[in-house]
Amino acid sequence: MHWQPDPNLRSIKKLYGLIGYPLSHSFSRKYFSEKFVREGISDSQYELFPIERIERLPELLAAFPNLQGLNVTIPYKQQIIPFLDSLDESAAAVGAVNVIKFSGTQLIGYNSDVFGFESSLLSFLQENRSAPTHALILGTGGAAKAVVFVLQKLNIPYSIASRQPQDGQVSYEEVYAHIERFPLIINTTPLGMAPKVESCPDLPYDQLNQGHLLYDLVYNPETTEFMQRGLARGLPVKNGLEMLYGQAEKAWEIWKTPADQPANQ
Repeated sequence: MHWQPDPNLRSIKKLYGLIGYPLSHSFSRKYFSEKFVREGISDSQYELFPIERIERLPELLAAFPNLQGLNVTIPYKQQIIPFLDSLDESAAAVGAVNVIKFSGTQLIGYNSDVFGFESSLLSFLQENRSAPTHALILGTGGAAKAVVFVLQKLNIPYSIASRQPQDGQVSYEEVYAHIERFPLIINTTPLGMAPKVESCPDLPYDQLNQGHLLYDLVYNPETTEFMQRGLARGLPVKNGLEMLYGQAEKAWEIWKTPADQPANQ
């Protein structure tokens, strides 16, 4: 097991944490630790659990029977599903999980990325008085699935760009030829994330115009190379920090909602 179990963690009444690999980019422990202090929550603690294979999850659960809930990040948002007993409606629709609620012996999967992204995107569009006619999603992972779910809910047509496009996806050659078709561009890939801050999606940035908006799910650094190239063209840009705060608060709501009551999505 990659992490070293701390025996002291077993004495915490309510333990929460994040699984993924690696976890050097995560803000979750700082966020929840500060939240617990700020709100006087003295019986709870949040830790990072960098498991190098999802098959190690049962070992984690056995090591810490006081776990009350987990967040899930790259690369396990889809791999975690076979280990769960059931899925909330949004997680089932998206096909990706980033929150696990412990309900007795049951593990229930949720997707709070949906809530975080929807609220953040709506504020971005409202701030810029924009009603995009088409969105371009860069990436095909678990985060992209949450974005698709939200765009469908908001009735915003979308295309998904991929290096090896499957049915219904578009190639980057098509993006280069028709970038004007996509007034809203959403990066769901890790390109530009620290420490590789110089990287960015391969787009014809010099063809972007005043009708474009750029949204990057990456939040570290605060202004990614993708965003900087948009700013250089005078375009509205937004990073994923507001989405991150939104999904974290939704995760806490899910964990604290009694098992016999639904956590509103």
